[in-house]
Order: sequence, then C-alpha cells, then structure tokens
Amino acid sequence: MEWRQLSSSVIARVAYDETSHTLIIEFRSGTTYEYFDVPEKIYQELVDAASAGTYFAENIRDVYRYART
Repeated sequence: MEWRQLSSSVIARVAYDETSHTLIIEFRSGTTYEYFDVPEKIYQELVDAASAGTYFAENIRDVYRYART
C-alpha cells in the first residue's frame, strides 16, 4: 500500500488497500480516516478527479463506513 499525494486544498494524500478494500484519506487538517468496503474504482476516480474534495463529498463521505485513526 503506497501513499499518493493529491493536489487538493482539502485532501493531502490517500492510500488504498486492495485486499481489504480500505481507502485511507489524510486531510490537510492532519486528520486521517479509513473508509471501508470502498471499490477500487472509487479510489481511482478520486485520484483522477479534477477536484478531489468535490469527488470525496459527493461519492465517499456519508456513503461508506469510516473510522478516524
């Protein structure tokens, strides 16, 4: 699992565990969350999005179970 830096005002970096389908997001605020049962397609779309913050708000937040780490 490797971290990928994002050019986003909201998200600093992300990582994805293909085995457990866990998306890890570190926000610019310094907080990190794990989102569970996220399809790899969603992770890839987040990384490729023109606005990662908007994509996150519309497709990940309030959709997948999560835990603050």
